[in-house]
Amino acid sequence: MSTNDTDPSESIHEAGLWRDNGWTARVIKNEDDEGWAVEMIKDGEAEPALVGPWTMGRDKKNPKPLDVSAFNVLVKTAAEVLRRHEQALHAQHHRNVSVTVGGQRVLVTLDIVPDEDDSHALLGAQDAFGESLAKLRVAPNFRLTTASAMAWIEDGFAKPT
Repeated sequence: MSTNDTDPSESIHEAGLWRDNGWTARVIKNEDDEGWAVEMIKDGEAEPALVGPWTMGRDKKNPKPLDVSAFNVLVKTAAEVLRRHEQALHAQHHRNVSVTVGGQRVLVTLDIVPDEDDSHALLGAQDAFGESLAKLRVAPNFRLTTASAMAWIEDGFAKPT
């Protein structure tokens, strides 16, 4: 049984392959130059979360072996890359503006639902206490701005045209 056929939950601590705590670090040949790279793959994912240059060993030919310190730094860096990617996706699909209408603060939200067959967005409004005032389905390209939020509220939460 080769290393790649082992149980993904099983820890591996080898010079060029380190698997632990839900992550796998693998030292690979850098295809762009003569050096080495390391890829970090989160368990269950097909693509690496991070691929970066890896240090040459003392012989200036082979890669430096992985160790617990390097692995922990790589896990922290790869997790941060994933977190930033998730934040960017969230920001792309969820927007909100806060407006004051009639002396009342209203939070208007737009949540885009990217679906191949039925892409749409949900437009919602909440009062200052988080109570829902309205929620309706709109086109995924609806532009949420302070002006569009004010117009929607002033129109009694009618479906925007």
